[in-house]
Amino acid sequence: MLERLRQSRNGTAIAVGLAAMLAVALVQWLDLRLLRIPSLQLFDLYQRAAPRDYGEPPVRVVDIDEDSIEQLGQWPWPRSDIARLVDRLDRAGAVVIAFDIAFAEADRTSPEQIAQALRRQSPESPLADRLEELPGNDALLAQSIARARVVNGYFLTRAQRGRDYEPPVGVALAGTLLDNFVPHYDGVIAPLAGLDAGAAGAGFLTKAEDDDGVTRRVPLVAVLGGAPVTSLSVEALRVAQGAGTTLVNASDAANEDGSAPGAVVSLRIGDYVVPTTEAGELWLWSTGPRAERSVPAWKVLSEATSAEELAEEFEDRIVFVGASASGLRDLVLTPTGQVEPGVVMHAQAAEQMLAGAFLTRPDWARGLESFLVLLLGGGLALLLPRLGAVLGALAGSAGIALTGAGSWFAFTGQGYLLDPTYPALALVAVYAVQTVFAFNREERRRAYIHQAFDRYLSPALVRQIAENPDKLELGGEEREMTVLFCDIRGFSRISEAMGPKQVIDFLIAFLTPMCDELLARKATVDKFMGDAILAFWNAPLDDPDHPRNGALAALAMIERLDRLNAQMARDPSAPWPGEVKIGIGMNSGLCCVGNMGSSQRLSYSLIGDTVNLASRLEGMSKTYGVPIVIGSELAAQLGGFALLELDRVRVVGRDAPETIYALLGDAALADTAATQSVAAAHGAMLAAYRAQNWDTALALLREHAGAHDAAGLSALAELYRERGEALRAEPPGAEWDGVYQAVSK
Repeated sequence: MLERLRQSRNGTAIAVGLAAMLAVALVQWLDLRLLRIPSLQLFDLYQRAAPRDYGEPPVRVVDIDEDSIEQLGQWPWPRSDIARLVDRLDRAGAVVIAFDIAFAEADRTSPEQIAQALRRQSPESPLADRLEELPGNDALLAQSIARARVVNGYFLTRAQRGRDYEPPVGVALAGTLLDNFVPHYDGVIAPLAGLDAGAAGAGFLTKAEDDDGVTRRVPLVAVLGGAPVTSLSVEALRVAQGAGTTLVNASDAANEDGSAPGAVVSLRIGDYVVPTTEAGELWLWSTGPRAERSVPAWKVLSEATSAEELAEEFEDRIVFVGASASGLRDLVLTPTGQVEPGVVMHAQAAEQMLAGAFLTRPDWARGLESFLVLLLGGGLALLLPRLGAVLGALAGSAGIALTGAGSWFAFTGQGYLLDPTYPALALVAVYAVQTVFAFNREERRRAYIHQAFDRYLSPALVRQIAENPDKLELGGEEREMTVLFCDIRGFSRISEAMGPKQVIDFLIAFLTPMCDELLARKATVDKFMGDAILAFWNAPLDDPDHPRNGALAALAMIERLDRLNAQMARDPSAPWPGEVKIGIGMNSGLCCVGNMGSSQRLSYSLIGDTVNLASRLEGMSKTYGVPIVIGSELAAQLGGFALLELDRVRVVGRDAPETIYALLGDAALADTAATQSVAAAHGAMLAAYRAQNWDTALALLREHAGAHDAAGLSALAELYRERGEALRAEPPGAEWDGVYQAVSK
């Protein structure tokens, strides 16, 4: 039965753990946006620990930094300066010049723009005439763009705005792109038509950041007005190769495996195949800031910089032009925790595509992560109830460590982004929920123990059992115990004179203080049988001093009853029938104690010869006229107490004779001369009595009658006087063993 109960408890704990695991699996399946951040931040830690190797790629950034602004003036600079920048880069051998700038408005510093402003003030201004004869700045830039291989930048907007725009070179699409994967846009902030006419390409500049403000992915593909377009870095790579168009492969393309339509799989850019996310993004694998990647714009425009120096920096390289000056607001937070110019994101994307250094989430990644949630979470849910909290914590920690290590080695070895957070979360959730469940179950178990035992044990014992339930051995077991029976003398006569309600009130007034004395001395109160009390010691908790505690409890009950009689005599309204006397029988020995009864009802009780003898000794207390009668086993363990041998008796239902004793008091009483004197006299009387020296025994009783009366043993002396006279009149014979045969219980 206990095993079934334990299995049932484990089954409930397992079910709770599995429910926690399934809750984590559900959250994982829902893929809530905000809950992705911990996984992404873990991938950031990987990049900080193992950033991408820079390796001197053929990519440079021309940086419009703070020094350039300080030397060349406030931004925007005249387009004539930008044209000169293009020319110097082109002559230096740059393969492609890609602008992280959208030249969407005419240059206000251009001569024709200044001329128009002058004519608004003075229509016949000769200065306006001379300015109109000069070439415009935008025209100069357009000419420079046409001479070099330039990729312009433009911004995508959700709202429809700007002119209708079509990039110089289109994009080929294999399959279908849906807006639930790839972002769709309706508007564009495009470069001036004149600047775009001679450009070799154009790419969008729109970036994406996660909810925590970190840019971890660089968009490579978007949809503008129903047509796919590509980013600045993609166009720069295409133009650098002289390739025709970029091919976007969607998941429903002919060469894919029947996946649902709408997601991007990869891009083919000339000779390069670039894997992407479903949204057409490239996972940024940052190198961290690299000073050698960037050249300040002022240095390129400075005549002090020789052609050879420029060639050394830019020859056969893809050059991205952008701004890091804080006032231009093109700074992004990268996975390595650094703030870098937005143009560097395009440059790093180009570097990754050229080097083939990609971070990817394989198609099977999410399936593997879900499998690990079920495997590890379910496994811990099954094992934890058996392992316990400590071993379970070790097992869960090992699972977290293994999944974390696997994720790390997949990152460093294959560039795979495998998320260990949900498997780890499943382990933590299962452990936490099952531990809380076990704690709650333990608390309920303690509450049950309190409820079951607080009416039988002292509060201190109940607390000990509740704190250490293992001490409570359910089921029968054999133990050395001390047993006490207590009964009210003449209760039948007392109850006849009372009504039922009065009897109950009287019993409550009597039993409550008696139980207080018992519980105060570590007793277990087994049951009440009308006016009788059965109590015992050394179960369910160990009590090595149980004989002494039992003896002290019995003496305390007698003393408490004397005080009750005196108190009740002063209170006529008390439910007390006059002077009440009790008899107590006690014994020590081997008992069987535990939950006994039927499958429908159990009672924590005890059985055995020790119990039966204690019950008979309680009846003997009336015969011998003493309040407390104890057996020989208990008497042998009560050194120092005031004991008086009463007799050797053969109780009803027991063949073996038992030497019985009166418990008169504690060590203080035992040390008095009066107690020692009466004990010596009574012992001498018993020796004569058992030797059938009736005259001597009777003479000793007469001689010490006063001592017996002073010790409250007058009834005992009278009993032996009557026996002695009867036996003297009719001697029992030589076979008499001196054992008194009890005829009633």
